[in-house]
Amino acid sequence: MSALAAVLFDMDGTLVDTEVLWWDATEEIAARLGHRLTHTDAPEVVGRAVEDTAAHLVRITGAPDRDGVVTALTTAFQERVDEGAPLRPGAGRLLADLEQEGVPFALVSASPRSVVDSVVGGALARVPFAFTLSADDTDRTKPHPDPYRAAARRLGASPEACVAIEDSPDGAASADAAGCRVLVVPSLLPVPSGQRRTFADSLEDVSLDELRSLVTDGTAALPTDSRLEPRVRG
Repeated sequence: MSALAAVLFDMDGTLVDTEVLWWDATEEIAARLGHRLTHTDAPEVVGRAVEDTAAHLVRITGAPDRDGVVTALTTAFQERVDEGAPLRPGAGRLLADLEQEGVPFALVSASPRSVVDSVVGGALARVPFAFTLSADDTDRTKPHPDPYRAAARRLGASPEACVAIEDSPDGAASADAAGCRVLVVPSLLPVPSGQRRTFADSLEDVSLDELRSLVTDGTAALPTDSRLEPRVRG
């Protein structure tokens, strides 16, 4: 029987309410390029790395400068994050419980390093993460398994002994492919079910004992609605 080695947290939409900020930033840049962002764009925006969303906007608008779109998206998002990103409900209590019990936890994000550092220095200040991983720290970011594999390796743990907490389809796919148990707390998009995935409506519903049970027997009795409707505008 395995023991819980570590908890690996996604950042945007999971610990902090930044997915809406990312959507707003993308909406602004898309409008500059002559495109009105709608729910049909959501799979290319929510939980995606900035390069992926930029590539999508270039495809649909014909914008000639992908690097310029990347820079514009990053700047627009950074400006919003710098104004403040509130914690998601239950995040502070769960982080405090893990710290008190001595369970290692790290941040695994698909955001650029500049955004991660801004949030960790603001809304997540004084949270004792073992380390933080950004999109800049692995060759490939989510939905590829690289970030979660790198996090487990850095902790000296097997992915199977780690629980990843995610809110998006791409994030869940990344953690799942790495071999982690995945706790999904959907935010803007519904997330498909999977053999290693457990769903909760809110971090307020999650206890440390329930996280441990995901590793020991793969199940936890958590309130869930894995078929949440998308909350994007358009």
